Amino acid sequence: MRLVEKFAEPPDLRVERRGDRVAVSVDGDELVLSTDDAEQLRDQLDDALTAREAFVNTVGVHRPDGSYVVERRGADSAGNRKVFGSFDALRRLCRRLPREFTAEDLSASGLTAGRRHMVLWHLVEHPGFPVELASRQPLTAEKPASEKTATGVDEA
Repeated sequence: MRLVEKFAEPPDLRVERRGDRVAVSVDGDELVLSTDDAEQLRDQLDDALTAREAFVNTVGVHRPDGSYVVERRGADSAGNRKVFGSFDALRRLCRRLPREFTAEDLSASGLTAGRRHMVLWHLVEHPGFPVELASRQPLTAEKPASEKTATGVDEA
């Protein structure tokens, strides 16, 4: 659950450094923090504004800058994540794939090695994509027959 309030009008927000302190003022209410506390607050706000969706094998992260990250669940190295410019970029990639596709089919999009499998799993797990697991060996997914191909022609 997101605990971010939506404002009808943006709040009057001011931040200024005062010696070794940081003053944060929102609509006239002021809070003076140490630099360390201000950094912690910034990190907590970044976390609150970052939406994470965890699935069985993968995690999807909507970043505040609009990018979308697919990560292997439980992994912490950069080799276990793929950053897309946006969620729509991943959606466009999915639309371009054939009705039945393997991890190898994701190579054309520049994905390499284990990232192909990770992204395929994410497309299968995420409810926003019309993709189902067809086979584990080789890892294969398929879109419903009514999905349109990249050419816009209905395959059904």
